[in-house]
Amino acid sequence: MLDQIGAAYEIIGTDVEEIRGEDESAADYVVRMAAAKAEAARAAAPHPWPILAADTEVILDNRILGKPQDRQAAVEMLMALSGRTHRVLTAVVLLHDRLECRLSESTVSFRPLTIKECEAYCDNEMPYDKAGGYGIQDRAAAFISRIEGSYSGIMGLPLYETAQLLARYR
Repeated sequence: MLDQIGAAYEIIGTDVEEIRGEDESAADYVVRMAAAKAEAARAAAPHPWPILAADTEVILDNRILGKPQDRQAAVEMLMALSGRTHRVLTAVVLLHDRLECRLSESTVSFRPLTIKECEAYCDNEMPYDKAGGYGIQDRAAAFISRIEGSYSGIMGLPLYETAQLLARYR
């Protein structure tokens, strides 16, 4: 996605434990997780370049769905989203001499789904590493009747907000 906006980058893998604090809002949680990922990447980075990190969560009825642990959980998540509208929050942070953050909020409406559709999706796609158990960029696009907000934010990196953060480094 960074190629799409002409940004040069190097990927640094991180492993950050994702546990929501008690009484922590969904927005505060995604910002904290994105910042933690940036800090972890900075610690592992071989050079002092700016660090960009993001975190995305799907929220249904004020509950963060997270990533499904297994096929059954993925099918259950999709069925919970069926015929409903949910929020997608993505925080993107840039860490260099200071931490800067932008938050993207979108809404996604799913058409009513059948259990067979959900099972087939889980058999043919990889929902286990995706917030809410789906990717808007894959076959789940056929489940989505409407979006409001940022398509790229729903994918996991809001490009408008990312370009704003990166503008001072170009």
